[in-house]
Amino acid sequence: MEENRLPASYRSVHAKAAAEIIEKKSRFIGEIFPAATEEEALSHIAAVKKQYYDARHHCSAFICGTRGELLRSSDDGEPQGTAGKPILAVLTGAGLTNTLIVVTRYFGGTLLGTGGLTRAYTQAAQAALSAAQIDTHTFGQDITATVSYSLSGAVERALRKTGFAMETPVYENDVRFTVFVPVAHADALINDLTNICSGNIDISLSDPRYN
Repeated sequence: MEENRLPASYRSVHAKAAAEIIEKKSRFIGEIFPAATEEEALSHIAAVKKQYYDARHHCSAFICGTRGELLRSSDDGEPQGTAGKPILAVLTGAGLTNTLIVVTRYFGGTLLGTGGLTRAYTQAAQAALSAAQIDTHTFGQDITATVSYSLSGAVERALRKTGFAMETPVYENDVRFTVFVPVAHADALINDLTNICSGNIDISLSDPRYN
């Protein structure tokens, strides 16, 4: 895939989170996981099934890929369309990718009907999502600027003014600054730093990546 086809950023869950709801005595346990690949998602699903081995259903949905190109959902024995698709809708509605939600159901003895099931699985997925921390991953690159001590103050002020994430400066014979910059802003920042230093600056770029 060409780099210019990659999205400028994507949103994903930071770490596993869980929440639970009760609907007419049925217990719905919603769990959300980071999952960058289908294999990783399936591994989490298998682990959930092992943990809750006595539950009746383990319904799931996941989206993988920086462009959200892989989407899967499973009703796991519930009536078609009542579980997997509602869970998937929660993920797409939140604009997430590289994320999996599994909702485990312990049957409480009362039938919920298709509408009731859809609402319950949606609510359980939303509860898991609400319990999670969401990260935004930006496509960018490290700009490393090395300057003399006499220019370091002006360079540091310019970098901090951008608001981009900057590492702790390294003070040796010269001063080295490293800042992570979205790809679309890299050229402009390099030009600004070069002008500030009247060309008396050494700049290097890392390969682009998601942070």
